Amino acid sequence: SSSISHFLLLALADTRQLQLLHFCLLLGISLAALLANGLIISAVACGHRLHTPMFFFLLNLALTDLGSIFTTVPKAMHNSLWDTRNISYSGCAAQLFFFMFFIGAEFYLLTVMCYDRYVSICKPL
Repeated sequence: SSSISHFLLLALADTRQLQLLHFCLLLGISLAALLANGLIISAVACGHRLHTPMFFFLLNLALTDLGSIFTTVPKAMHNSLWDTRNISYSGCAAQLFFFMFFIGAEFYLLTVMCYDRYVSICKPL
């Protein structure tokens, strides 16, 4: 009897140059997301005029966006940089759980933000 403790992933590219290009693209995208969401978070946290419900939701949306990006991208970057193609069952389950949690939280926040805008436009004080 044998047991398998990991999944095998399909590689996006077989040549080393394309794997490094993939790593660089993912690094650039993740750094751009970190910079943009970090600017939103710091602006809302530091600006006293921005302590309104809409900006509170925007702050939480930026945090959940960072969470959803940084659950899957680091493993993909690791796989492309070190030319590995496996992920453990527990690692896959953790990635799936956290990714679905952050995506669900984003949908919930967007729904609440839409309702907040609806109430402020259609039923003002």
